[in-house]
Amino acid sequence: MDAESVGAILAPLNAALNASSLAFLLAGLAFIKRREVRRHRFAMTGAVTASSLFLVFYVIRFSLTGIHEFAGEGVARVVYLGMLFSHVTLAIIIVPMVIRLLYLVRKRRFHAHARLARWTAPLWIYVSTTGLLVYVLLYHVYGYR
Repeated sequence: MDAESVGAILAPLNAALNASSLAFLLAGLAFIKRREVRRHRFAMTGAVTASSLFLVFYVIRFSLTGIHEFAGEGVARVVYLGMLFSHVTLAIIIVPMVIRLLYLVRKRRFHAHARLARWTAPLWIYVSTTGLLVYVLLYHVYGYR
């Protein structure tokens, strides 16, 4: 199996992991709003696991196939690149935030965890959502060159 074939398998797998992370995040948010802490913890463990697996498989795919050029032109290209830039930038920013959230839970500092989660959750939801949109635009709407 060549690098492109592996990349072709990993791209939709990564999209599925992004979708899973998003679903877990939204469920976790709903659970904590209802004060269902155990279910919240389970959902957030799922979100962290899915996002971590995404990161591992993304690095593998990127190392095998590199950057894929977006085939869209004009406004579509500007929108795509703007979304991609914000996605990548915020994805880098949320990694230490999520690590800090995990640390705060481990230390049982739930008030500090809740304060940081108010900022981290919407950013993480945005990153997961735009990750899916980038995948759909790159692979399904416009294809890549």
